[in-house]
Amino acid sequence: MLDCKVKAYGRFDGALAIYPRFFPLGAFSALPSAPTTKQKLNFTFDLATYFLFLVRGLVSYQDEGKVPGWRVGRPRPSGLPDKRILRKMLQTPLKMLACGDVEGRLNALFNRVQTIQKKTGEFDLLLCVGEFFGTTPEAEAEWQQYKDGAKKAPIHTYILGAASQETVKNFPSADGCELADNITYLGRRGVFTGVSGLQIAYVSGREALQEPAPAHCFTSKDLSALVAPLTSNSKFRGVDILLTSQWPRGVWHYGNNPEVNTKFCGSGSVANLADKLKPRYHFAALEGAHYERLPYRNHVILQENAQHVSRFIALASVNNPAKKKYLYAFNIIPMKTMDSSELVKQPQDVTENPYRCSTKDKTDKQKSGFSATEEEEPARQFFFDLSKKQGGGPRGRGWKRHSDGRGRGRDQHHDGDGHHEGQPKQPRRHPQPTGPCWFCLASPQVEKHLVISIGSHCYLAMAKGGLTPHHMLILPIGHYQSVVELSSEVVEEMEKYKSALKSFYKSKGERCVLFERNYKSQHLQLQVVPVPLDRCSTEDIKEAFMVQAQEQQMELMEIPEHTDLKQIAPPGTPYFYVELDSGEKLYYRIQKHFPLQFGREVLASEPLLNIPTRADWKECKQSREEEEESCKQLRDDFQPFDFAWED
Repeated sequence: MLDCKVKAYGRFDGALAIYPRFFPLGAFSALPSAPTTKQKLNFTFDLATYFLFLVRGLVSYQDEGKVPGWRVGRPRPSGLPDKRILRKMLQTPLKMLACGDVEGRLNALFNRVQTIQKKTGEFDLLLCVGEFFGTTPEAEAEWQQYKDGAKKAPIHTYILGAASQETVKNFPSADGCELADNITYLGRRGVFTGVSGLQIAYVSGREALQEPAPAHCFTSKDLSALVAPLTSNSKFRGVDILLTSQWPRGVWHYGNNPEVNTKFCGSGSVANLADKLKPRYHFAALEGAHYERLPYRNHVILQENAQHVSRFIALASVNNPAKKKYLYAFNIIPMKTMDSSELVKQPQDVTENPYRCSTKDKTDKQKSGFSATEEEEPARQFFFDLSKKQGGGPRGRGWKRHSDGRGRGRDQHHDGDGHHEGQPKQPRRHPQPTGPCWFCLASPQVEKHLVISIGSHCYLAMAKGGLTPHHMLILPIGHYQSVVELSSEVVEEMEKYKSALKSFYKSKGERCVLFERNYKSQHLQLQVVPVPLDRCSTEDIKEAFMVQAQEQQMELMEIPEHTDLKQIAPPGTPYFYVELDSGEKLYYRIQKHFPLQFGREVLASEPLLNIPTRADWKECKQSREEEEESCKQLRDDFQPFDFAWED
């Protein structure tokens, strides 16, 4: 056995919480609980435990005389590994559990925890977000048993504060305190740092909608007080865990959709907090739903150094009748002890940061972090009877769809590859065209006989002088110059058109290639060109673009599948971009000169479509009558896949 001194830094109950298995509880009863406590305590344990404590940072080598034959400054005795080697060898992840709204069902929760621990071993800590206490007589009676000591939580449990006025009475202090044996209230807001270096930031309750804030709500001052001390440190990279009761507003952007009403879900302030603190794990509750968002990155591709990813997990309430997940088990190594190359590894399904999406389309007048209904003026409508001359389908159906806004739009230029298309009109912040636009749908210059489908914000048109009979364009109804300037609702509808076209081409035995040239053009034209499946593979298409780019001294860069282009190319940046049917994307930032027909030339080349004479759209023009007939046929063929079709 070895008699050693243990250094206790910060709130020592943190050490007890994270390492309850390693400490005899009575050994620390005399330690003060002040956050600045730095004390040493003598007790005895074996050498193996000493090494474990050493790795965890709980003991130091400055315990002269305690290790036989070894003093500071003397050679380390044989068999005693180097401290750095020990850290690498014995650094084991912390086993954590997170839970959603308990709502007073403590027995159900702790019984479940005990069952899990019997199967998988003990966990170090349980974190509870959302509403911990219930308001029913049964819930209060259950809590009284733990409060009186008749029952004890089987794991050290940290909880957030009240999320409703009815449960405020259960929290005697806003600063955090022990409520029962093994159940600790963290406090209104703050940062808990365990002796291992694990850093947990937390905010209790809901965002205040009025002043003065009720006891179960937090304010912007609370969040500022939490964020400032952390982010002012030049070495700050993020926190390991963030606990909030409310969801962050808009966390679903760029990711998978939750099963909640996103119009009224979440707090904008919590979203801002998560963006600033960059948690590796963020847990929330209150919505009665389980939602694991795809991980998102905290850096801008090609513009910032790689950083760790964040994962948002919302948990349902304990014992919910729908059996939605309310407990989440995970292992975590504190960020401060991780190798940086390991920390910044990016999973394949990583997406862009949901809190940094373009807000051009959103009103900034929200009085709170909850999503407010955005008030917009009635949209202008476009009516085209596409069945009179062009043959719009059976029984003379047509389309009726709205532009997005106020009758304004920006204009872009005729690209050479196509038709004139329009894009959804945006809020007043978007500039007017500087001259006539061939592609704004409201423009008199637009060739409406080439229109295939009209949505609320985008429209589909047959390409003028197309490479193939099924070559189409997706365009915004209003005036946008490029994809990176689109508002979120336009992007969403553009994705719907992409999906519809992929299904349409698949039915024809084709795969599609999309490309955009934001260079010497005024209005966004997303070219969609089908390639027969039996003609070449996706890899062949990718290789053709890469090879021909190299031949012209251009370097096409591959960017991750879930990367948002606007994170790489800020508005105004000239670029060329390709999207393959596999989801892979190729990007080139245009420097000085760029061949205007590059996209067509690659697809028309011998390895792909083998129609080199059609590389220039001007060589493929048809008469007006031929265009109308081709468009009628294409419109009829596409109609079963057209989500915008209406009677």
